[in-house]
Amino acid sequence: MVAVAERIAGLLSLVTLAVIVYLLVVLIRRSVPPVVRNEIALPLATLIAFGATAGSLFFSEVANYTPCVLCWYQRMAMYPLVIICGVAAWRRDSHVFKTVLPLGAIGAGISIWHIMIERRPALGGMCDPAAPCALKWINEFGFVTLPTMALIAFVAVMLLTVVARQKHTV
Repeated sequence: MVAVAERIAGLLSLVTLAVIVYLLVVLIRRSVPPVVRNEIALPLATLIAFGATAGSLFFSEVANYTPCVLCWYQRMAMYPLVIICGVAAWRRDSHVFKTVLPLGAIGAGISIWHIMIERRPALGGMCDPAAPCALKWINEFGFVTLPTMALIAFVAVMLLTVVARQKHTV
């Protein structure tokens, strides 16, 4: 069951990467379709934040993967995004990016540092020997680890809130 969940999480991360590429293209071209901006962006940001939150809870509470210190900090940045984006989607608040960008940037920065420690354990840091930050509980497709999944989610949520703010120019 856990192996299946790991594969599904890895696949969802790849799908989210494709969403990120799409969002970057429409932002660069300044051609955000109205349906994406008005109907999809904020609910999808909420769904991605919820999926990241649910996934982190599944892997720690069901699969018994002990979260390291950096995982906890990433969770502190991700968990509020579910509520923030959910309320914004419900209220159709396109100004939510003002709240999401700082929180998402902090979480993404922690994720990047965590990825660096995974790749170069000698960087050390604040790791607890009982829950080392360099331990790769998941390594799907050779690069999708837990902090990589978090980074992908943070970037997607930030971009989706920026897209929700864009004016249609096509």
